[in-house]
Amino acid sequence: MRYLLIVFVFWTSGGVLAQKIAALEESQQMQQELNAAYTNPETSVLMEDDFKNFEGLEFYPLSEEFIVEAKFVRTPDEKPFEMPTTTERLPKYVKFGELQFTLKGQALKLDVYQATDHEKHEGYEDYLFLPFTDMTNGDGSYGGGRYMDFRIPKGNKVILDFNQAYNPYCAYNPKYSCPIPPEGNDLPLRI
Repeated sequence: MRYLLIVFVFWTSGGVLAQKIAALEESQQMQQELNAAYTNPETSVLMEDDFKNFEGLEFYPLSEEFIVEAKFVRTPDEKPFEMPTTTERLPKYVKFGELQFTLKGQALKLDVYQATDHEKHEGYEDYLFLPFTDMTNGDGSYGGGRYMDFRIPKGNKVILDFNQAYNPYCAYNPKYSCPIPPEGNDLPLRI
């Protein structure tokens, strides 16, 4: 009977459970790849002195709680703007769309952006930028916010996996110029 219940729960939840399992596996792989890049002096953004004590990046434990289905709403006709950074550099972005979702019982929204020069960079033709802040900034994560990589979705429903949030390069090395998440992308909870 117990076996039948497990099968029934999996079957009735459709692909959501399978999507969450796949997302957790993808997040774990992303973390391993980031650690490999940061521990290799040839690919790392770390400063030379940081390698003395560096044993790997610290991540929050992976949790399916932070994998949510979001509605993607395209926002055409947005005007390009200069996004502030941690330096004087002002890259141009345009708001591409909104992600609307519920997390921890709260209805939330995040804006996703596209660089105005995205077509000049191979592999970034469909890339969207998702910078955000939350209540962990400066208390467990980088004070300036975190980022997520995002691709233009095919439909209007997407899986948003906050386990894939990462600190920008400038969290580890001040020579980098990192975009500052716009105020509208401040989440009123801990991610």
